[in-house]
Amino acid sequence: QVQLLESGGGLVQAGGSLRLSCAASGRTFSSHIMGWFRQAPGKEREFVAAISWNGGNTYYADSVKGRFTISRDNAKNTVYLQMDSLNPEDTAVYYCAGDITYYDSRDYLPSMPYEYEYWGQGTQVTVSS
Repeated sequence: QVQLLESGGGLVQAGGSLRLSCAASGRTFSSHIMGWFRQAPGKEREFVAAISWNGGNTYYADSVKGRFTISRDNAKNTVYLQMDSLNPEDTAVYYCAGDITYYDSRDYLPSMPYEYEYWGQGTQVTVSS
């Protein structure tokens, strides 16, 4: 069982940047697709970004494309989310998640919460105007 621990959240002004980290325990992390999701108060959890097992393929929600960058370091068992040009609409709890499924299509990266099998506890990101 892989466990995830997010860090790096906090309070930032609009236009600022934050870098979230998600540290994983377990030997199988490096073979899993990893994703970031977020959930604002009163809203459903929404997809932010996903990355393939080797980092060679990434996928972003339209709302963050060009501002956020997902990456991973399998040697450190860590996945990152660099967030730039933040705006108040980015305020949410950010969750890291892992998908153990092997897909026939190497290019497919899941974007629905139910497609991910394990989750971190989340880290709060607040962007002030």
